[in-house]
Amino acid sequence: MNYHALPKIDLHCHLDGSVRPETIIELAAQQGVALASTDVDVVREMMVAPESCTDLLEYLKRFDLPLSVMQQQDALERIAFEVYEDAALENVKYMEVRFGPLLHREQGLSIDGIIGSVVAGMKRAEKEHGIKGNIILSLLRHMPTDEIKDVIDVGAQYVGKGVAAFDLAGGEELGFCEKFIPFAQYAKEKGLNVTIHAGEQGEGQNVFDAITMLGAERVGHGIHIATHQQAFDLVHEKQVALETCPSSNVQTKAVESLDVHPIESFRKQGIPVTINTDNRTVSNTTMTKEVQKVIEQFNLSADDYAHIYRNSVEGAFTDAETKQWLMSQI
Repeated sequence: MNYHALPKIDLHCHLDGSVRPETIIELAAQQGVALASTDVDVVREMMVAPESCTDLLEYLKRFDLPLSVMQQQDALERIAFEVYEDAALENVKYMEVRFGPLLHREQGLSIDGIIGSVVAGMKRAEKEHGIKGNIILSLLRHMPTDEIKDVIDVGAQYVGKGVAAFDLAGGEELGFCEKFIPFAQYAKEKGLNVTIHAGEQGEGQNVFDAITMLGAERVGHGIHIATHQQAFDLVHEKQVALETCPSSNVQTKAVESLDVHPIESFRKQGIPVTINTDNRTVSNTTMTKEVQKVIEQFNLSADDYAHIYRNSVEGAFTDAETKQWLMSQI
C-alpha cells in the first residue's frame, strides 16, 4: 500500500505542537529571542517529546519553545501556512488545526489579530496547495475563565470563514466539564461546533460528561471509554467521532503500547474512530506515519482504511460541499 498516496484527513492537530524547527530558529533570530542552540538538530531534540514520557505533563513541556516565537502576527500566519503546507505535501486533503488564542498575547496582540493571522495562514495554504481546512479555538482548562467569551465572540465572526469549533484542552482532571457548561453552550449559540479533549488520561467519565454536559459532537482522544461502559454506550449510540492520536497516546502513557491501542477494537464495535497526528513536531510524526502504523499494526485492508477515512469526513466540521469532495477522494 502506498501510504503517502492515500488521501488523508487530520481532525486533531495542534498548531504550537507542529512548528518546523527551522522556523523556530529563523523567527527567534528575527524577534531577538534567545535560544539555547541554533543547531537545527538540537532545536528539534528540544521540541520532540521522548517516545515514552513519564506522563502528559512531561509531553506538554515541549510547547514552551514554540510559544516563545508565536507572539507576533506574521509569525502566526507563517506557522499556520507551513503546518497546512506540510500536510498538503503528504496528501492530506482536509485538516482542522487547533490552537489557544490566549497563549499568544505576551506582546500585546489582540484576540482578533491572533485568530485572523492563523486563519490567513491557512487560507494562503488552501490557495497555494489545494488543501482544505478549518481552525478550532482551544481554551486551556487550567487558565482563568474570564476571557473565554471574548475568544468565542471573536471566533464567531469567522464562522464559515475559517473557524469551525470550540475546544477544551490541557491537563485532564476528573469532573472538569461542569465548570465549562455555560461556555460550551455560548459557543454553540454563536455557531461554533464543540469538540472536547476527554478520556485521554484514564477518565472515561469525562467523555460521558463532555457529551451530556457540554454537547461535544466529537471527542479528542476518548480512548478510555474502553473502561467506562456508560461512556462507551453513549459514544456508540450518538456516533460521536473519536479523534484518536496513536503515537501521542503511546508517548503520554495514555496506552502502554500501540498493540494495545483500542482504535481497531472500537472500529469493529461500531465506534466512529479517526486517525490524527495531535502534534506533528512534538510527536515527530505525520499523517502518513500515523496511517501506516495503524494499518500495519492491525493488519487493516484498503476497505478498513476507507471506513476510517469516511468516519473523518462525516465527523469533519465543514460544509456539505467539502464533505462531498472529500468522499470523492477515496
